[in-house]
Amino acid sequence: MVRRRVRLALTPPFDVAAALGGLAAHAVPGAERTDLAAASHTRTVPAPHGTALVIVHLAETHAEATLDLAHPDDEAAVLAAVRFWLDLDADPAAVAEHLRTDLALAPLVGARPGLRVLGHVDGFEAAASTVLGQQVSLAAGRTFVGRLVAAYGTAAPGGFAAFPRPERLAAATPEELQRAVRITGARSRTLQALAAACADGLTIGPGGDLDRTRQKLRALPGIGPWTVDYLSLRALGDRDAFPSGDLVLRRALGGVDAAAAVALAERWRPWRAYAVTHLWTRASYL
Repeated sequence: MVRRRVRLALTPPFDVAAALGGLAAHAVPGAERTDLAAASHTRTVPAPHGTALVIVHLAETHAEATLDLAHPDDEAAVLAAVRFWLDLDADPAAVAEHLRTDLALAPLVGARPGLRVLGHVDGFEAAASTVLGQQVSLAAGRTFVGRLVAAYGTAAPGGFAAFPRPERLAAATPEELQRAVRITGARSRTLQALAAACADGLTIGPGGDLDRTRQKLRALPGIGPWTVDYLSLRALGDRDAFPSGDLVLRRALGGVDAAAAVALAERWRPWRAYAVTHLWTRASYL
């Protein structure tokens, strides 16, 4: 292993408490760990030469990353994944200036002007975890993902486990996945189909053709609008993504239906993903 320590620039402010709250709420048992007292989060990151382990320490003005790399040439790819994951390239002032004009959001923006949209270090992991979290609580979804990692993950530095790659899950039968993760047959078939698609070349991540990726995801069995919209926000980098069917979001907006939520959010464009994150943070993380 090769160790690197890197200071990561960002445009302050950075809302450390909200970021750590979101990371802790979604942390996969065995693959991630949040240390609130140290303002740090540790997780595995896939890289070209093998799994890396990343420890990020967050501050309002910068972040620091300790990287344990399988090969020194992996540094650039891992750092790019970390920057996307933590939304370090955001311009918080531009977002806050726009969203604070909305009376409902103004208090939230005023309290957390440096709030970031948490992404993900790996699109397949994000998609598989989202499938396992469909129609269940956040805690139940984490339990399912932890079982998947325990059954199919591989050893990683620091005693962590790396999330299984799509080829590994594509080779498993839906029945095997169902028994290992203890999920429904329909959910296991969706997971296996997603893995097969990614093993066959479907790339889930920022910088690609957003509409085409969304169409390919929607074509998979068991993946509907909420999953695609959620992945647009967390994995595809769409800062105007709006998962209108999300139950927590609709409750935060006063219990409205999906159509009413879309209408309310029209004035938040092109930063709806940040508005959603403000509402999620208030409702679920802090």
